Amino acid sequence: MQDLKPIEIVAQLDRYIIGQDKAKRSVAIALRNRWRRRQVPEALRDEIAPKNIILIGPTGVGKTEIARRLSLLTDSPFFKVEASKFTEVGYVGRDVESMVRDLVELTVNAGRQNEQVAVQDKARKIAEERLLDLLLPKAGPDEPFKREGAGEKALELVPANGEEHGSTREKLRRMLRDGKLDNRYVDLEVAGRAAPMVEIFSNAGMEELGINFKDMLGNLMPKNIKRRKVKIPEALEMLTQEEAQNLVDMDKVVREAVAKVEQSGIIFLDEIDKIVGKHQGQGPEVSREGVQRDLLPIVEGSTVNTKYGPVRTDHVLFIASGAFHAIKPSDLIPELQGRFPIRVELDALGSKEFVRILTEPRNALLLQYQALLETEGVALQFTDAAVQRIATIAQEVNERTENIGARRLHTLMECLLEDVLFDAPQPDLTHVTVDDVYVDAKLEKIKADEDLSRYIL
Repeated sequence: MQDLKPIEIVAQLDRYIIGQDKAKRSVAIALRNRWRRRQVPEALRDEIAPKNIILIGPTGVGKTEIARRLSLLTDSPFFKVEASKFTEVGYVGRDVESMVRDLVELTVNAGRQNEQVAVQDKARKIAEERLLDLLLPKAGPDEPFKREGAGEKALELVPANGEEHGSTREKLRRMLRDGKLDNRYVDLEVAGRAAPMVEIFSNAGMEELGINFKDMLGNLMPKNIKRRKVKIPEALEMLTQEEAQNLVDMDKVVREAVAKVEQSGIIFLDEIDKIVGKHQGQGPEVSREGVQRDLLPIVEGSTVNTKYGPVRTDHVLFIASGAFHAIKPSDLIPELQGRFPIRVELDALGSKEFVRILTEPRNALLLQYQALLETEGVALQFTDAAVQRIATIAQEVNERTENIGARRLHTLMECLLEDVLFDAPQPDLTHVTVDDVYVDAKLEKIKADEDLSRYIL
């Protein structure tokens, strides 16, 4: 993050997301402030609280896509969760603390993988020595010659003593590195632990107990060691992965992961409008107001117990999003409103934005279909008039039916190209040009029939 200035973060998001400049600026500033806080004097560092963000806008305008691209862009621990999955403490379902536990688990796994990559070279050298031991076992005093079975053909080895043994090992090492032994097999012991299946459905806090219960039973169960006959390249890879796992200092990985979560963790809370009750004072709504009350201490800053130890959430950045088409952000409980000081309203999308979405991003929808059909030897082209017509129809259908934003384009494109996608590949089908006449022929009839368009488009 120290290399990405806010203007550069926005530029990276612009490559995949059209419009929504205010939302991009807000998340860029929030991300950069995470790095800035870590540079200030330590006495002031703990006093700077994260400025949580709430993104407000209809579905299909880019809220979730912003979160997805941020997770790929930042090196901070990132976790996206739907708020509608949670229920109030005391009821069957996931409790809000589980999102912090999931974030820590993801960060630990990522740290473990990074450490394994860092020690890969050392692990490969150790694995190579182990493989050479399998190919050239040490001979006993009554066994001056050794013949080791390695597949269909056996390796004829020289006496296992002194310089001759070392010379043979080096010759075998060169053969191994040159790939001359790739077709030979070795017998390898593979340790696999059969962990018992444990599912616990109960109220809050039992999820973590379930995880620890699995670990405890897994350690009590004996290792299931199997002997497998595998080719030497596969054996080398398996031994390398095993040694890499043994070389990783998990205590260090866990310490760094917990510190990273506490200092620069980001949680994206999608569908936060779904936890706002519609009927005040008419019985408990365990997946609405109750979730807000449980969420409040996590957002304000509290300690969550995880399998890796306690984790504080004081400096975790929360980015929430919701359509808020039936309710308002002010319908959230006041305490929770105060914990999201930055509110950004995302703009609804029209035909101009749809044209840009179809053509400009690196993962543009037209490019995706062109790449798919290119695998069948079909060249797919769209005229400018066709693109404009698709965008116009998308806007009209959104206005007449439910407004689902840019997701409408996916539905239209599937209907538009259904015949081409079905007919390919054929010898006489090598080029397809989609113009505005083609678009009208495929979509105008469906669009005109309002009842039919509600089901199809």
